[in-house]
Amino acid sequence: MRLSEITPAKGTRFTRSRLAVQEDSQPRLLVHEEAWARPLKPQETPPHRKRLWKYGLSAGLVVLLVAATIGAVALGRLMVTHADAQLNMDCTLIVPNHPLSAAGLATPFQLVATDPNQGPCNESNPDQAAFVEGAVLDSATGQIAVYDPLVIDKGTKPAVPPVVPQLPANAVVALWFGFNGNNLTLQGENSQTLAQANCINGLGNSIFGQYSYCNAPEFFAVANALIGAGKLKPPALGMAKDGMTCPTVRDFSVVDQDQSDNVTTAYLVTPDGRIAQNTPANVKALPKAQPQDNGSDNGLLVGPLDTALGCTPWKAPDLATDGKQMLTALPLNELQAAMFQQNPVALVPLGDPMTLLNGKEDLAKTNLYRIGVDQVPATNQDQASTKTYCQNLLNIAPARLKLDMPLTLAVPSPDPAAANNLFTFLAQRFVATFDQNLACTTLLNVADPVTIQQDANGVTIGATIGGAGTGDQGGAPDCVVNGTKLPGCNGTATINGQTCTFAFDAANKQVTVTCK
Repeated sequence: MRLSEITPAKGTRFTRSRLAVQEDSQPRLLVHEEAWARPLKPQETPPHRKRLWKYGLSAGLVVLLVAATIGAVALGRLMVTHADAQLNMDCTLIVPNHPLSAAGLATPFQLVATDPNQGPCNESNPDQAAFVEGAVLDSATGQIAVYDPLVIDKGTKPAVPPVVPQLPANAVVALWFGFNGNNLTLQGENSQTLAQANCINGLGNSIFGQYSYCNAPEFFAVANALIGAGKLKPPALGMAKDGMTCPTVRDFSVVDQDQSDNVTTAYLVTPDGRIAQNTPANVKALPKAQPQDNGSDNGLLVGPLDTALGCTPWKAPDLATDGKQMLTALPLNELQAAMFQQNPVALVPLGDPMTLLNGKEDLAKTNLYRIGVDQVPATNQDQASTKTYCQNLLNIAPARLKLDMPLTLAVPSPDPAAANNLFTFLAQRFVATFDQNLACTTLLNVADPVTIQQDANGVTIGATIGGAGTGDQGGAPDCVVNGTKLPGCNGTATINGQTCTFAFDAANKQVTVTCK
């Protein structure tokens, strides 16, 4: 039996040797800076994203520690290893001429170290990998297609040459970039390349960090006009398993300190470090190649979170497969969020580490970031207030974390080095955002309602969520394991092949679960 099959009644808390369920409690979550958020070095860019979520608590605190016996399943990651003592986390991506044309899209973008003295940059290294995501909008029909240009190391060749996409006559093309390191600088093949493609890497010499874009504002302007004309219709969000509307990338239950950054692109990496587009044909041609993806907020939503909640992300045809494969993409996420996200809507705040200028909030840089992801620019500081952003996080995230804990506990962690399941991953992500990266505890003068527990390796294995009580319900809670109810949380059940004994402690209002 998997932990995924355990539905805790009321609040739940796991420890390495036991699992305790406390009555009238609600768990909460935390954030970590890894696959879905990589911290930036001190530069003109932000520290990186961390992913977390919270679970609301009642009249008390619940400590959730996931036992080693309830291990998370690791997601496939890169296979080529690098033994660099000090990895260079600042890389440059050379953008080919005319990158918005069919030929330009099919020309590999080249990765190279920004400062060679700091060591090389290798696309096959998951901690240095850069990603490009393209969207093609037919302005006549309103159809959107996706094409992910390839990134390779400078001076190398791809494992398989990229497919040249067939673009419609009225195509409006845009690109978005993601990076698993700290700072990715765009460099044109010649001095005019970036300007001609309307590429934005940041404000002046202050780059965003992991994120950048080319021609995004024009793409969104045309797309929104087509939506207004009824030619482009983003799909409705649907209902999640928790009974709530499926979240978007602008939902305060989903966002972190630097929302809407990075992309959902994935490549194939061969054992010898060559790169190819992630298409069914290439998977067949390169049987030993492994997928490598970009740790992103958008990827977190359309991947593990949608899986946990039973939601379906919006996808579009992949032009690298003549439309035979459907892909998610950042612009699809943003268009859908712009149409359906209810208030309060999460928009990039001034305190977003990626939009800081010399360590200070800057409205111009924040707005430059916003227009690249189809967000309304702020006309003043109040419209991008970090304090307001923090208050909305506090008001919304913990409650849904609590609600969704039975669902997110059952899903593997996006980053096993950060947390042992999706629930604890979201928790540590919240903590990193609320405590550190946005300094919400200072801005709001409140304590973080979420605390996390980590093992000796720094992996988050549990979380505690504090919050307003709902009152004593009286009596013992019931536990449900693999669909079988244990009245009063007393009895035995099998978890991961181990026999576990459940015992309700009325004095302390908690359930102790001991597995042998």
